[in-house]
Amino acid sequence: MSIADLKNVLKIFGGSDIDSGAQQELYKEVLLMVLARASSSDANIQPVEIESIQVIIRNETGDEVSEQDVRRAGRTELYESTPLDKYLGSTRKKLADADRVKIIHLLAEIIKSDTTVSVLEVDFFNMVGNALRVSPAEIAGLTP
Repeated sequence: MSIADLKNVLKIFGGSDIDSGAQQELYKEVLLMVLARASSSDANIQPVEIESIQVIIRNETGDEVSEQDVRRAGRTELYESTPLDKYLGSTRKKLADADRVKIIHLLAEIIKSDTTVSVLEVDFFNMVGNALRVSPAEIAGLTP
């Protein structure tokens, strides 16, 4: 099963729990979900953003994701009934603190990958940071 299916995210959001062995899979899914949504947060998906997501996922998780996987994880219909921040809020407690911070740092990389940062992307970044409850000090690397 592909991480683009987001099975652990959907499981937690549905009220179920995951075992400790699934925590790393959850990190992978949340990372892909956030980065995929970021690529479309300004309604202008650039090929460099898709490529950057693929590289980050490969480097961070060892998994290969196709362009279709990225687009599937970021699909609009998944977020029509439930906003991304609700999914992130439900998974936040299951992610390690270091993983939540890493997601934010990698999100910043994706947002900057097409060299233009829009107001919509800044708003998206702030929403993700709030939903994952990552503090400014954590983002700046000031915490142990």
